[in-house]
Amino acid sequence: MKIIRFMTILVISAAVLFGCASLDRPRDTLFQVSTIDALLAGIYDGDATIGEVSRHGDFGIGTFAALDGEMVLLDGTFYQITSDGVAHTVSHDTQTPFCAVTFFEPDMSLFVSDPVDFPGLKEYVGERLPTENVFFAVKVKGTFDEIRVRSIPRQQKPYPVLTEVVKDQPVFTFRNVAGTLVGFVCPEYVAGVNVVGWHLHFIADDRRVGGHVLAFEARDLSVEIDETPSFSLYLPTDASFYGTDLSGDTTDAVGRVEK
Repeated sequence: MKIIRFMTILVISAAVLFGCASLDRPRDTLFQVSTIDALLAGIYDGDATIGEVSRHGDFGIGTFAALDGEMVLLDGTFYQITSDGVAHTVSHDTQTPFCAVTFFEPDMSLFVSDPVDFPGLKEYVGERLPTENVFFAVKVKGTFDEIRVRSIPRQQKPYPVLTEVVKDQPVFTFRNVAGTLVGFVCPEYVAGVNVVGWHLHFIADDRRVGGHVLAFEARDLSVEIDETPSFSLYLPTDASFYGTDLSGDTTDAVGRVEK
């Protein structure tokens, strides 16, 4: 049943992505390029351009071809956080091997005035979500007393698997910085397709620095949540994706990569 479902999603998504401009695009949809398991396996060549992805959202996260840094899409602008932690805007012909985007229209707003860390925020927000069975886009703005992020450097072929890449990942700590957390909370049943639970990237308000969020301590956080009950998956069609065995359980590997 899963195979049939995702095959159907693929056909619909490919049509919308590549040429059916007249079709209505549901705005409460998480649109995704490729899968987290494919990224774990070292499939880093871009299969979609930023210009194509931009038709499906103004908010999201991901990475770039050859695993060249972290992606933040905020207010319709794509940022590339390179391996020095610095943020850059990117051209529409830049390619991505993995990303998830949506049109951000918040359904719920919260304010966290007390000091809070990453686990504390997940608990506080999680207790207020109406269900664990759909996607939620999460935007968190505030002042971060300290935030620890990473950004992976561009890889060279033959590509190593992601668990090997992150062993030497550059990690940065920023202090007393105002900024925004951008990302998603994904349900358990999409394991292997996306990161289960919370996956956040950060960009500073001055748009100079950012990265994949590992930990933080913050205060006075404004949290907006967009319930996203629809999902659209575009799968690569190149030889590396077609020829890779993606049947294994990667739960432990995703945990190592995310943390």
